[in-house]
Amino acid sequence: MAARAISSGTISFGLVSIPIKVFTATSGKDVHFSMLHAKDKSRLKQQYVCATCGEIVERTNTVKGYEYARDQYVVVTDEEIAGLQQKTDQTIEISEFVPISQVDPVYFEKSNLLGPDKGGHKAYQLLHRAMTQTKRVAVGRYATRGRQQLVLLRPMGDGLAMHGLFYADEVRDFADIEIDKTIAIKDAELELAKQLVEQLSNEKFQPEKYEDDYRRALLSAVDRKVAGEEIVAAPLEEAREQIIDLVAALKKSLADKAATPAAAASAAGRKAAKAKGKKAASS
Repeated sequence: MAARAISSGTISFGLVSIPIKVFTATSGKDVHFSMLHAKDKSRLKQQYVCATCGEIVERTNTVKGYEYARDQYVVVTDEEIAGLQQKTDQTIEISEFVPISQVDPVYFEKSNLLGPDKGGHKAYQLLHRAMTQTKRVAVGRYATRGRQQLVLLRPMGDGLAMHGLFYADEVRDFADIEIDKTIAIKDAELELAKQLVEQLSNEKFQPEKYEDDYRRALLSAVDRKVAGEEIVAAPLEEAREQIIDLVAALKKSLADKAATPAAAASAAGRKAAKAKGKKAASS
């Protein structure tokens, strides 16, 4: 089934304009529940209640307020907000091209896929190829929803991905987090840690290896409930022991990791031998 575009727009850099379509890049699969009345299992509706007089307030009687001090608000009208909004022509204006290694992932807010629109296929492919060969990504602003959103465009497979970026003043650093940098690390400890990293390393990230075990268990439990079965809670896992001897913990981790492939290989060997025995017996 072909993907459906959520909007259209234009990529602009220099004197080049490329008509594009915007598609969602991800689809969250969190399990959501509705709030029901315990008595009759009917769905509940949300209401706004005034914190001062306790009166239930309809949405049509609400206004927007900005809290400039604790419990002190200034009312801002929709007309005043609209007057501050900028042009929304869906243009992605590229400001510069930078190496992707210079953009920390903490700046990434959300992702979309960009496809070429009518008349833009050649220019789209040209930009994709130029960015791929120069190993650069584009940083610019996306005029949408009344604001200029900071975005990054990068080659992804055969097309271009667009990532919304946080502005610099929205990203925190470690200045406010206490980290004791005076602790001495012994060479032997570092070497053991590096060995464990190497043991757990792969050259390629394979997201398909990972599944949301909680979501799968939750949906399975819901299916059993629908079928009239009783859900039995699994016993809680024991909390991990606090690390007392760092070197001993690293050595045990290395030993456990080394034993896992050996155990798997041994099991595979036994399975192969058993299958071979069955084949010999049948012949």
